[in-house]
Amino acid sequence: MKLNLERWGETLLGAAVAVVAVGFFVFAAAQAGQTSGASGYDLIARFQRVDGVAVGSDVRVSGVKVGVVRAVALDPATYLAQLTLTVNEDVQVLDDSTARIASDGLLGGAYVAIEPAGLDALAPGAEIPNTQGAVDLLTLFASFAQGQSQNGDAPQ
Repeated sequence: MKLNLERWGETLLGAAVAVVAVGFFVFAAAQAGQTSGASGYDLIARFQRVDGVAVGSDVRVSGVKVGVVRAVALDPATYLAQLTLTVNEDVQVLDDSTARIASDGLLGGAYVAIEPAGLDALAPGAEIPNTQGAVDLLTLFASFAQGQSQNGDAPQ
């Protein structure tokens, strides 16, 4: 009789773990792709480099999340990376704004920072005119180190 009760206890514990796992999965699926609960409009931005940016990355204005990256693709005509940004409806991106790829630090994720400029708002589906791609830190450090070694070897 004791052995039978232990098996029921294990079965109930396993069922509880399965229910919690399904709950987490449903919650994650419901949260995927949300833009702070508000509806939004799409804008296009083309960059030389978008290292670290993926679908779901933040779009920020003055450090405040105002949208997400909805799609990342390669423009076959120009070979530029094309991002489709979904921006909250209550945020107007101005016509001379700059979109740049920024990061949360050396090990942090990348996001799209929009620096407002201009007078008129961009229409939905419009392209952000000014962009600044990601900086490749490894190449930057390598060129800095190479420059230091060349300067150190020069006679004075």
